[in-house]
Amino acid sequence: MSNLETTDAVRASNDAVPRLRHPEKSKRADSPFQRKPSWIRLKKPEGPAFYETRRLMREQQLSTVCEEASCPNIGECWSKRHATFMIMGEICTRGCSFCNVATGRPDALDMFEPGRVAHSVKQLGLRHVVITSVDRDDLDDGGAEHMAQTIRAVRRQSPDTTIEVLTPDFRGKKGAEEIVFEARPDVFNHNLETVPHLYPSVRPGARYYTSLRLLDDAKRADPNVFTKSGVMVGLGETMEDLRQVMDDLRAAEVDFLTVGQYLQPTPKHHPVDRFVTPEDFKKIEELARTKGFLGVSASPLTRSSFHADEDFARLKKQRLSG
Repeated sequence: MSNLETTDAVRASNDAVPRLRHPEKSKRADSPFQRKPSWIRLKKPEGPAFYETRRLMREQQLSTVCEEASCPNIGECWSKRHATFMIMGEICTRGCSFCNVATGRPDALDMFEPGRVAHSVKQLGLRHVVITSVDRDDLDDGGAEHMAQTIRAVRRQSPDTTIEVLTPDFRGKKGAEEIVFEARPDVFNHNLETVPHLYPSVRPGARYYTSLRLLDDAKRADPNVFTKSGVMVGLGETMEDLRQVMDDLRAAEVDFLTVGQYLQPTPKHHPVDRFVTPEDFKKIEELARTKGFLGVSASPLTRSSFHADEDFARLKKQRLSG
């Protein structure tokens, strides 16, 4: 598809642009727990809702990306009884250098998991739920049918709850993406995660244009679905790299963009190249808005599912306002 292609000349010019720097830039330290800048402060768990949410996840034997991926916002989200469900197990078949989810040989799918997710959504009283998964390259459909079953189970038990899926790329397996499209989630989210030239070191099991085409296919399958994607910054990208990613996403008619600071989970993971300042995040947000996204969330602690219910409400309002 010609409107989704980026030329080698553009890529080369992007790589030549100097990276943004800041005095509090990481020294690519051996420890992931190097002193973080003053603008990155995590909210501690507090209140009974946090522990009630954790208890429910344990009782239902469910995994959440909040815990498995060491999300910095777990304290705030669980204190509001918001959890992002991670289905198909806790073991991913890929080994991305930014991600804290375990890699290895996954267990068989749990046929009762969709029902337990639906039950938990109802118990939590969620008006908007985000459902994601590990990569399951071991399955013929990449886990697409299991995700579709989960969407349908939530719809049956909580018909008024809107559903956002954050999907893997299914490694381009024939027919997989259509299975999820046909389950008709309200938001189809798939993260690009980083800029093209960093894929070999950050996301080696994936391909930039496979991910981009998946988002384009979702919009073509249902023009009314909201599409969403996210990238991390502080991995070694430039502002010009981000500009090109934004252009590619808009060519695929993606509605919503999230941009957040990469935080290194362990010493074995990709090092932090820099801590992007709040001022630079504002510049990134302003740039994204000029590109025509219906919604943009850009801040140090922005994550795909953080405040997803509020973001969805704004998306609907923005679309209705024209």
